Amino acid sequence: MPELNAPYIERMEDVLELYARPLCPDEPVVCFDERPVQLLEWVRPASSACPGREARQDYACFRCGTANLFCAVEPKAGWHFVKATANRKSEALAEALHDTASHYPDSKAIHLVLDNFSTHSCRALEVRYGMRAGRRLWRRFTVHFTSVLGSWLSQAEVEISLRSRQCLGKRRIPTLDKLDQETDAWERWANRQRLRIRWRFTIPKARARFGYDPPNFSRPEE
Repeated sequence: MPELNAPYIERMEDVLELYARPLCPDEPVVCFDERPVQLLEWVRPASSACPGREARQDYACFRCGTANLFCAVEPKAGWHFVKATANRKSEALAEALHDTASHYPDSKAIHLVLDNFSTHSCRALEVRYGMRAGRRLWRRFTVHFTSVLGSWLSQAEVEISLRSRQCLGKRRIPTLDKLDQETDAWERWANRQRLRIRWRFTIPKARARFGYDPPNFSRPEE
């Protein structure tokens, strides 16, 4: 944990209060994050099992570059979104946010939980779609930034872990196209199942766990 100061607590409690709200289709709560993926290919294919011998897998592999996965999740609704891209530059981020917003065409506001990565800004959308269109898209989101070094507060971290275990596992994915196919198949399955995340860390638990009293902290200057 970093220093538990007033700005950290303010952002932490803002996100935790958001998670405590009941499900509201008009104002969905969506967590968004990205993770790099190492593309790898086996040096030799696995040998199949035969009588008296188990199947074998050679652990040596070639490195085939890297890719990126943008992940969004609406935890209480069980909606999942995964987008495989060649990188996580601002243009790719803007397209992933556009796809996320497109899922909620009639929502009054989309509460978006983001960490403090440098590309997570309106500027990324302006560069990709132009100033007017980019700002119009950004205004669809009510952004809730996690605290500095507080990305653990984003349920997208849980989503990424879930995707890693259930979709990729220990397999080696050699190409971006293959990664896109695999994650797209998992996304469709997860949405059919409506897999939800049960977040149990609340404001009272945070105050008890970290031992702070809100009145002792003044709001940071604007």
